[in-house]
Amino acid sequence: MPTLSAPFLAQLATFKLRVKTLAQGVLTGLHKSPLQGQSVEFSEHKEYAPGDELRHLDWKVQGKLDRYFIKRFEHEANTPFVLLVDSSGSMGYGEGGLHKLETAKLLAGAFAWVASKQQDGVGLLSFSQEKPQLLRPQAHANHLGLVLSQLEALKAQGGTYLNAAFETLATQLRRRAVLVVFSDLLDERPNPLPKLLKASKQKHDVVLFHILHTDELHFPFEEPTLFLSMEDERRLEAHPLRLRQSYLEQMQGFLKETQTQCQAANVDYTLVPTNSLLEPVLVRFFAQRKHRRRS
Repeated sequence: MPTLSAPFLAQLATFKLRVKTLAQGVLTGLHKSPLQGQSVEFSEHKEYAPGDELRHLDWKVQGKLDRYFIKRFEHEANTPFVLLVDSSGSMGYGEGGLHKLETAKLLAGAFAWVASKQQDGVGLLSFSQEKPQLLRPQAHANHLGLVLSQLEALKAQGGTYLNAAFETLATQLRRRAVLVVFSDLLDERPNPLPKLLKASKQKHDVVLFHILHTDELHFPFEEPTLFLSMEDERRLEAHPLRLRQSYLEQMQGFLKETQTQCQAANVDYTLVPTNSLLEPVLVRFFAQRKHRRRS
């Protein structure tokens, strides 16, 4: 399958078709499931009785105690995934298939599809309101459709409440999960990262896809421009050529600090410009995750 660009995916008929096309391309590119599957872990010993599986005899214990014991195992449930999607006003910047929220929704949908195919539970939490509602992770067949429907319905509006999202998870999500965040991290509150980083340092496996429009990364404006906030009433009329150097320095500092904090907290960080080819972004990410688990 050819590499899929965001504009090409945007031309496909429906959101679910776009997600399925992207997810299938990722699975084809990796040849087999890239996420963590079921495993078994040691539970306890029991004394051997006729009929027990001989392959589970613990010979080390037998050597010490001169008696036969069987290792007992229990299945470790698949780790659930929770997709945290920033649907604040700033995520609506861009046109057509290149705006940030559309990129976030496609990436999140592909994650949900891949996880569902290997029977991992998938949940969803959007954070453009102070009290976000968690769609709890489930693994049954109909749940994927519900996740994709809620994703499709997301509109870019309101403020950014990343910390509120993690507070919701802290009270409602009892077991360890993989938390996959899709956001531009543009929050009027200073430093929106602490609770995200804290979740990683506690029990969760945290992944961050940092989605920014190419205009935000390169500031290509030249003519006098009226800049309007997409989350409140702020506005600024300015000459871009006078601002560019300072803006780009601040943007580079923002990106470097974000990456540094994520690395220190063992958070997987991926910068995704909105003109990115999404399939290679996901294939590269999943391949790195598989390599890391082996090492």
